[in-house]
Amino acid sequence: MTKAELIDAISEKLLLKKKDVTPVVEEVFTSIETALSKGEKCTFVGFGVFEVKERAAREGRNPQDPTKVVKIPAKKVPVFRPGKDLKEKVAALKPAKKKAAK
Repeated sequence: MTKAELIDAISEKLLLKKKDVTPVVEEVFTSIETALSKGEKCTFVGFGVFEVKERAAREGRNPQDPTKVVKIPAKKVPVFRPGKDLKEKVAALKPAKKKAAK
């Protein structure tokens, strides 16, 4: 789902105009981004948690020349941990049928 599809879905569900829903959706994302940029955690009970994690410095290898070792610096990255309700809903999905090979 894209941001535009999310706006469409909300406007249809709540019978609102897209132009009224768009700033609300934009502000939700902006608020999450702002909190994460401050190092804060965003917790949505039942849905999940957005937070910033520290990735340790490590050594990597060039896949085209495995003899070359590259130092990868430490950095902070945003992560999402799904909540219990979301995990249960995803687990309840039926597996997609595979298309027959031609």
